[in-house]
Amino acid sequence: MSTSSFRYGPWAGGPDPLESPFAATDALDEMSRQVLDGRTPREALDSLLRRGMDGRRGLDDLRRAVDRRRREVRSRGRLDGTLQEVRRLLDNAIGQERAALFPDPADEARMREAELDALPSDASRAVRELADYDWRSPQARATYEQIADLLRREVLDSQFRGMKQALEGATPQDMARVREMVGALNELLAKDARGENTGQAFEDFMDQFGEFFPEGPESLDELIDTLARRSAAAARLLAGLSPKQRQELAQLMAAAVEDLGLGDELAQLGEALRSARPNLNWGGRPSGRANGFGDGRGGESGLGLGDATSALEELAELDELAATLGQDYPGASLDDVDQDAIAAALGRSAVDDLRQLQQIERELERAGFVTRQSGRLELTPRAVRRIGQTALERIFKQLSSGARGDHAQTDAGGAGELIGTTRAWEFGDTQPLDVVRTVRNAVLRTASASPRSTGPAGPGMSIRLKVEDFAVAETERRTSAAVCLLVDLSYSMALRGTWGIAKTTALALHTLVTTRFPQDKIHLIGFSDYARELRPVELAGLDSEMVQGTNLQHALLIAGRLLSKYPESEPVVMVVTDGEPTAHLLRDGSRAFSWPPMPETLELTLAEVDRLTRRGVGINVFMLDTEPRLVEFVEEMARRNGGRVLSPDPNALGQYVVHDYLRSRGGRRAHR
Repeated sequence: MSTSSFRYGPWAGGPDPLESPFAATDALDEMSRQVLDGRTPREALDSLLRRGMDGRRGLDDLRRAVDRRRREVRSRGRLDGTLQEVRRLLDNAIGQERAALFPDPADEARMREAELDALPSDASRAVRELADYDWRSPQARATYEQIADLLRREVLDSQFRGMKQALEGATPQDMARVREMVGALNELLAKDARGENTGQAFEDFMDQFGEFFPEGPESLDELIDTLARRSAAAARLLAGLSPKQRQELAQLMAAAVEDLGLGDELAQLGEALRSARPNLNWGGRPSGRANGFGDGRGGESGLGLGDATSALEELAELDELAATLGQDYPGASLDDVDQDAIAAALGRSAVDDLRQLQQIERELERAGFVTRQSGRLELTPRAVRRIGQTALERIFKQLSSGARGDHAQTDAGGAGELIGTTRAWEFGDTQPLDVVRTVRNAVLRTASASPRSTGPAGPGMSIRLKVEDFAVAETERRTSAAVCLLVDLSYSMALRGTWGIAKTTALALHTLVTTRFPQDKIHLIGFSDYARELRPVELAGLDSEMVQGTNLQHALLIAGRLLSKYPESEPVVMVVTDGEPTAHLLRDGSRAFSWPPMPETLELTLAEVDRLTRRGVGINVFMLDTEPRLVEFVEEMARRNGGRVLSPDPNALGQYVVHDYLRSRGGRRAHR
């Protein structure tokens, strides 16, 4: 008996097969570009899913591949192939009969020729009238019999895939078994319609007649789905023909069904399937022209009834697949996309692409970057911190290396200058630890707690730090700032393409202040018809607001209330807007809107400016438009407040705001 040996080593056959196909951080970074351009998290994720990542196809590529497949299906041939084949066989049979009659000088031969001449042009009526004709030519009789055999097999193939090939050369016993199968199927569907338990009945049916169903359904629902989709496709095939063609083919099919002895059984089956799956398209015209199925450029050859039904069935599946890949219907989810349908239409590689797309959102949730609130996709604080860092890096890349603020310094954010004394650490302290004092406290505590010790801890004694041991170096407090950034949310920002830039600027400034200058405070305030304070998470997921009104008065009022919380900090207000005030608050708290602005709106807004000015609050305005009324109003604000007015190129807004904040910090250090 031989034994097998195995050797294990590093994988050297390409990418690690056990490694996750992508990192959640990569997906978030892809989304962050869209968020910083002004899109909501849902829109950013949808855009990522449409584009794909890491060399994998996205939904747009998969849908284009499905569209190509649909064009291929439509170009297979004409839908009326069975009718054309019947006409061809009928013409051949008549021609063969005429060839046999022509040499015969008898009157009987002339009578037969006259009978053939009188046949109707309608193929179905001609076939029926020749049913009792006594063929002189054996070849003609055989050709005519091919018509009946063809129709029987095509009709059954249009109901049960694969019957055309399975019944080629079928014996009477084979046809009897088909009739037995249809009867048993109707009984099974009737039981299901009555609500009876059909589990065992389905198993028994498949054991007896499973060879008629190459799809291998594993449940009665799968069997009904398979049969109903094919039956609906056959109905759409007839609907796609011209009225004359539809009448001829329907009559030929009815004759074939009666010949099979299955007229009532197949009618009952069709009604049961319609009742079980009423949501399918039962008789609507298929896409493409009836006689030139598709674009008319490859439809010269005709498709048999079964093949045409298969083509329409596949086309319906592709249409459904394209709809789910489009994800533009209520409640859409990538879990709706059928992986088996993707594999059948586009191959296994497309399934791998789909699985990665399905994994993206799950990985983002698992990594703690996104969450769902009331069915909405929202970014978590962790994700917003990373997006804010991306925004800050984007701005710093654009800042010149000589810009003031020295944003690369390593001591940025220190709490103050050391004054040589220490104190016990308290929760929330940002002062640097005094390591020597901390260790000394631990040594003394350990020595005093040991019953044998009469002095400091000796060699080999274990020292463990506890919370009460920690000490911090006291510093002289630097001047801190309290910053309120007021961002215009009105719809004009989106129309001018500046909303994404404003969002990027706000997130970048918030990240800069909270991570590098923690002694400073920052609040983000958004304003349109009303104003409100925005959390960074809310701002990142926010879209511009399709409302009328630029209520700067309300925004300045909120800023004043927030700044009053920090009496020892230097107050700074920054305003980013592209329009003059057009709304203000009434006494009852509602808002009044007017454009052009009413004098009361401007007066109340300037009154808030004056109130902040008396408290020593500087207001710097970043104008994103040069409309004369805006310029006039902002210049009046600057005259009253003494703040600065900047009119940057919108693409440079972030640089201006960040530089202005760093400039003001530099001024405070120099003043100290």
